[in-house]
Amino acid sequence: MLIGIAKCISPELLSVLHRMGHGDEIVLADAFFPGESCNNKVLRADGIEIPDLLEGILALINLDAYVPAPVAMMAPTLGDALDPSVEASYRKRIDRFWPDTPPIERVERFAFYERAKKAFAVVMTGTTSKYGNIILKKGVIPVIAR
Repeated sequence: MLIGIAKCISPELLSVLHRMGHGDEIVLADAFFPGESCNNKVLRADGIEIPDLLEGILALINLDAYVPAPVAMMAPTLGDALDPSVEASYRKRIDRFWPDTPPIERVERFAFYERAKKAFAVVMTGTTSKYGNIILKKGVIPVIAR
C-alpha cells in the first residue's frame, strides 16, 4: 500500500494515470459497458463503484482546464430516463477536488462509444447504474515558478 493512494486504485490503474498525457481520456465504465469491444486497454475494477474511483482518481490528476467540457457522460437514448442521483453523486466527487469544472457534457450513446475507442484506457467497474459511464480528460499540472 502507498500512503495517500486510495485502496480502490490498483497498481495497473495508477500506472495508467501516470502514463496518460494532458488531453488523454479515461473511461470509467459501468458493468454493462462493452469495454473489450471499444478499447484494447481495459482494466478491471469489478466490485468497485465509479464514485469511489472518482474520489481516488481525482486526488491524483487534474481535469483539463483548456476544453469546454473535461467530463462527459452518456446521454440517454430517446425514451429513456436518467436517474439524476447518478450525475449528482459524480458531481459531488468532482467538485470536492475540482470545483471550477464546467457542467458535465452529455454525449450520444454511439458517439460515446467512439470516444471510448480513442480513450487511453477503459476501466470496467461494478457500477450498475443505467447511463453510469463517465469520461475524464486529464489536464496539465501547472508549473510553479521557483
